[in-house]
Amino acid sequence: MSRQPAASWLAAKGWAPFAFQTEVWQAMAQGDSGLLHATTGAGKTYAVWLGALQALGPAHPGTRGAPPLTALWITPMRALASDTLTALLAPLPELAPRWTLDMRTGDTTSAARARQAKRLPTALVTTPESLSLLLTQPEAAQQLGSVQLVVVDEWHELIANKRGVQVQLALARLKQWNPHLMVWGLSATLGKLSEARDTLTGPAGRIVQGQLPKALTIDTLLPDEVQRFPWAGHLGLRMVPAVVREIEASRNSLVFTNTRSQAELWYQALLEARPDWSGLIALHHGSLDRGVREWVEAGLKAGTLKAVVATSSLDLGVDFSPVERVLQIGSAKGVARLLQRAGRSGHAPGQPSRITLVPTHSIELLEAAAARRAVKQGHIEARTSPDKPFDVLVQHVVTVALGGGFDCQALFEEVRTTHAYQHLTPDEWTWVLDFAGRGGDSLQAYPDYRRIKADAQGRYHLVNPQLARRHRMSVGTIVSDASLKVSYLRGPVLGTVEENFIARLRPRDCFLFAGRLLELVKVHDMTAYVRLAKGQRPAVPRWNGGKMPMSSELAHAMLEELADFASKPEEGPHPPEIQALRPLLAVQQSWSSLPTPDTVLVESLKSREGHHLYIYPFAGRQVNLALATLWAYRFGQIAPRTFSISFNDYGIELLSTEPVDAHLLPSLLSTQNLLHDVLGSLNAAELSLRRFREIARVSGLVFPGFPGAPKSNKQIQASSSLFFEVFRKYDPANLLLNQAEREVLKQEYELDRLDGVLQSLQAKRWQVNTLKRWTPFSFPLLVERLRERLSTHQLQDRIQQLLIELNDKASQA
Repeated sequence: MSRQPAASWLAAKGWAPFAFQTEVWQAMAQGDSGLLHATTGAGKTYAVWLGALQALGPAHPGTRGAPPLTALWITPMRALASDTLTALLAPLPELAPRWTLDMRTGDTTSAARARQAKRLPTALVTTPESLSLLLTQPEAAQQLGSVQLVVVDEWHELIANKRGVQVQLALARLKQWNPHLMVWGLSATLGKLSEARDTLTGPAGRIVQGQLPKALTIDTLLPDEVQRFPWAGHLGLRMVPAVVREIEASRNSLVFTNTRSQAELWYQALLEARPDWSGLIALHHGSLDRGVREWVEAGLKAGTLKAVVATSSLDLGVDFSPVERVLQIGSAKGVARLLQRAGRSGHAPGQPSRITLVPTHSIELLEAAAARRAVKQGHIEARTSPDKPFDVLVQHVVTVALGGGFDCQALFEEVRTTHAYQHLTPDEWTWVLDFAGRGGDSLQAYPDYRRIKADAQGRYHLVNPQLARRHRMSVGTIVSDASLKVSYLRGPVLGTVEENFIARLRPRDCFLFAGRLLELVKVHDMTAYVRLAKGQRPAVPRWNGGKMPMSSELAHAMLEELADFASKPEEGPHPPEIQALRPLLAVQQSWSSLPTPDTVLVESLKSREGHHLYIYPFAGRQVNLALATLWAYRFGQIAPRTFSISFNDYGIELLSTEPVDAHLLPSLLSTQNLLHDVLGSLNAAELSLRRFREIARVSGLVFPGFPGAPKSNKQIQASSSLFFEVFRKYDPANLLLNQAEREVLKQEYELDRLDGVLQSLQAKRWQVNTLKRWTPFSFPLLVERLRERLSTHQLQDRIQQLLIELNDKASQA
């Protein structure tokens, strides 16, 4: 039997195909779709790409020159496109010499777009937004009808958001033009593979798993001293010397943070600790100028940078083979994110990966041990598709009307083939058409909202050139606050920062950005002009994105670690993180007890401030907030009272001036009337208004402005607020209003997860302990609340006073 061309190409490079790669090749030769799930750096790209070249490369034998557009490769990030393009180009001369390859993203030049307008390449690397833009072209059916394969890279990054819904709708459109379209998804960090597969390909798609032996080390940089009474961020930059030593001992390292603000602070701290590393370490996050980011990525690949401090902007599949070490500042908050970041080191088949966790407070040592446990157990977070986001559907309907038009019933049936809209009702579809056609009941008098119209044959089109141009400029579901460029007064652009941050600054104020201390000179034409500053205390931009909630999988592993310690506090072996945490856990167990997977710990304390209840569901920040407000609301239904609330990933504080019976808590966990009570406990209207800004932008209600003349954040927010109030008063059945409420509950408060947590808590045993003083677990909740009402100086004084008292009592025990 002759060797497959793909295997021969690999053999010429001294490689041999893995079993999962040949399995994918065989599936593609039969025209099957599927999901390929394999470890980072295992060879997923070539598994699908070589299979495509074998199956589709010999096609079009009668054509001269390059075959028409045959394959689309969808990547979630523009930064991945050029790397992907390089990898896909390598086998073309031997396996498909007539194929051409190009990319199309938001960064594509106008010259390249003009070239592609005349003739698209045989294979195109693109993003969900650029694919949707192609669908708006009148000749979309002719241009895209020849596509035989779509590959969706990093499917885990898209499946759970509206960009993934965009992909689902685009695939449904392509399948109308080619019913035999092959679709393959690639991922390394998905839970519930069958659900992820169904969302992308339907149940008929295959699941191929690439189980390669790959050593993964997850260790922790232990602090010199573990504080028995911790609070969020109390270690923080005190770990800089230890991180410097780790970077120094490695050839090159990636240092991940969870936020851009944290990345700026850590980059500056590392430079202050080692000024001689100037030019050898760099900063990378999504707000930096594209040229800066590309320089950093090139330096990583070439191995010329000692270290890079980065956010999720470097999480995904860019190949940085020289990276030897990955450090994670603070908890990754999720197993999948930890694995993704760990995979940035040893990014090649068989190469070991290592990630070192750097705690920012003592209890993150427990999270580190739990993360290793969850990885060993194979517990990875599942991701689910949004359900019927109507803003995306309205946008898609206008896209299809612009891209050649559509028949109402045919498009309804097409949309219902997607996972996101499989339960779309005829009434909802009628509303979507009406809203896209005349703006619904409340906007019908305004021509700008009459976007689509049926012709004499019943086909819908968009014929207004101005509305067509505005729609093409607005395609996409990525919505962020209006940003201003940050530029030297006489020099290059450094990047962008959110408008609401710059609005708080005055000329001569200083802030930290792009690793530099900058002084604001002036703001003009959506640009903040700056110069280098010296010796002043800077502000740090606080970008939206905030704190990541801890996943259920990580939380459960934490409770399992606590149960192990509770059953054998003096014995072992315990992980090194738990050994280091022993002083804290011993005090917690002595003064109260430890929560476990089977018990819910409640602590009751009376102080000068009132009556405190501390509950430890270990459900993540968002669910804990929802639980706290729900309990406060339901207690208030029994007897009127006011609560102060604080929360973190582990627990909740309820503070009241009146005594609260902790034994009532389990009785207030019912899931009956959950939606009503959660809405009653929240400022739902205000929260829904905040979500509505994004919905208004995606659905086309609000136009963000033309290039070079974008609308400000205030203008967009004012327009969105006006629509929100108009719909509430005159069109209360508007589905976009309902969507805003659903998104608040799902994204801000994880309502689906809340329902499961309530049921889980009901099945557990409740342990109520009366305290004499704050415990190691309740102390950080106290600090969270004090942080909201005390100045930084007052807070530090209060913390130090409390620490003296508590440590003195702990030492006497």
